[in-house]
Amino acid sequence: MIIIGASHAGVQLAAKTRELGYQEPITLINGEPGLPYQKPPLSKAFLLGKIDEGDLALRSERFFADAGINLLPEKRCVGIDRTAKTVAFSDGARLRYETLALATGARARTLPASFGKIPSGVLSLRTIEDARFVRTAVASARRIVVVGGGFIGLEVASALTTIGCQVALVEFQPRLLARSCSPEVADAIEGLHRSAGIELHLQAGLAEIHACSERLERVTLTNGLELEADMLLFGIGAVPNIELAADAGLPCDNGILVDQFCRTADPHILAVGDCTSFPSHQLRIPIRLECIQNAHDQAATAAATLVGRSSPYVSAPWFWSDQHDCKFQMVGFLDRVDRTIRRDGEDGAFSLWHFAEKRLHAVETINRPGEHLLARQLIARDRLPTPEQVADPAFNLRMVLTPA
Repeated sequence: MIIIGASHAGVQLAAKTRELGYQEPITLINGEPGLPYQKPPLSKAFLLGKIDEGDLALRSERFFADAGINLLPEKRCVGIDRTAKTVAFSDGARLRYETLALATGARARTLPASFGKIPSGVLSLRTIEDARFVRTAVASARRIVVVGGGFIGLEVASALTTIGCQVALVEFQPRLLARSCSPEVADAIEGLHRSAGIELHLQAGLAEIHACSERLERVTLTNGLELEADMLLFGIGAVPNIELAADAGLPCDNGILVDQFCRTADPHILAVGDCTSFPSHQLRIPIRLECIQNAHDQAATAAATLVGRSSPYVSAPWFWSDQHDCKFQMVGFLDRVDRTIRRDGEDGAFSLWHFAEKRLHAVETINRPGEHLLARQLIARDRLPTPEQVADPAFNLRMVLTPA
């Protein structure tokens, strides 16, 4: 088996396949130098200097050696020949596969070409190389503009404020996290960032970048406002890396199309993680998810498929985000929600329980990790409380897990 992409999904697929008893050779293609690494800490603990690069490794060098996984760093795949069942690389080498797994992930969305030559000090935060540059550069940056009010942009803004930077955040939508969470949670997170001193500019985009001697100096927003900036960071979403699959003739639509067993249209090719579009068990439509839990769960599904123990991927997605002293967590989807019930805790903590046609669809929590874990168990086991039970503060929701 050849796995293209040493992402969370790619590494987990290699590990899980070995765990399930797969004895054939496994080659894991890593497009970057060194060991595969975790990406979530890049915008949090690593940026804050709380951890070093050595702490980011997904698995140790010893693990790959002991598991018999041939890790090939700095190898760029440029083509797949499905007839010959070979993979071609930029250095002219070719490898033959019996099974091919695509874990190509996603890349940061970049500025359109209309902005012309991009000056020094403008970058996104997606790779360890990006994070190294930002961590070094912020030491001398006076004022930083972050474009993008999604999770990455907000986490970066939070981290930079924590280490004393002046931060302005620009978001084109009327509110933060417009695609990711409910308006009530967005309002709470907006208040959190404003109270931390972050300057928020909503319903505004980037219109022009101004430089002096090829060095960033200021930016102009679509509302005409000018902001001084020593650094401009982008967190405006990600684009799935589907080019290899598409060029090989595999069906793609906002991701490499796979079924509930992570199989592509080619019986010899699987795909997992951020690069895939798969049928949602909950929504009954194809979706693409960018979260660690999905990468790990799809890898487990693909590994089971490979060794003949096929089990459909039906997990409800969950994810989290740490910003300032706030932990936001969510499980499920907000699509089709028609009723929301709020449960309040201490010190401003709360949870939102979202229903669609009286069936629990999603739960969002702010600083209520125990309730988040409970919600995940309820949804995973299909032991769903009624709206009336959730609305009753005296009712113990754990009783739903173990009914009398």
